[in-house]
Amino acid sequence: MALHREREEDVEAQLNKGALWAITYGDLMSYLMIFFLILFQLSLLGGNIAEGLAELQSQFGGKKESKALERMESRNQEASMAKDMKTRLHDRGLEKFATVELTQHRIEITLSEPILFTSGDAVLKEEASPLLQEFAKSVSNLPNLIVIEGHTDNVPIRAGKYPSNWDLSMARATSVVRYLITSGGIDPRRISGAGFAEFRPKMPNDTSEGRAANRRIEMYLMRRE
Repeated sequence: MALHREREEDVEAQLNKGALWAITYGDLMSYLMIFFLILFQLSLLGGNIAEGLAELQSQFGGKKESKALERMESRNQEASMAKDMKTRLHDRGLEKFATVELTQHRIEITLSEPILFTSGDAVLKEEASPLLQEFAKSVSNLPNLIVIEGHTDNVPIRAGKYPSNWDLSMARATSVVRYLITSGGIDPRRISGAGFAEFRPKMPNDTSEGRAANRRIEMYLMRRE
């Protein structure tokens, strides 16, 4: 009887081990099913991660909107804007006068002086209009803040309308801001301007190439946090 009882206990122990294994296996299958469900949902939405996760959250009883998902959607829109701006510049053959860079905190569009202004002046050239229009179109559907910065080289102004590089850089930034508001349709509450003269150079001012690179306008679309 004792031997029979021991055998029954051994069988029960083996069954218990098998039951534990089955539970673990079942959990794994559940996780895999959820994973593939997420992939399927994203495929239906064209790969939009933020929208897909929001939809899944809604289907499982959660709130569809959340700050994290909204931020992800904003980031996707901003990245699309940067790509759109590059395409617009390329299609117009303007890429040699402007660069677009996507960073963690902003989208940076750098415009060289020759396409915007004549030397020592802050009146926009006619050639500047297509470039600034493309920027305005790219950002028109976004609520992000826009910052315009004017920069110069370190060569002092000896004559003309502007007494210093400070005045010139500020005037140039103001000209771009005014154009984007009046001709580009940008909401004035979204945009601001500043001038930094020669004090934020991109390159050393000891060569003509460096000074040319430093005479620029930088337009920032600030990314939403």
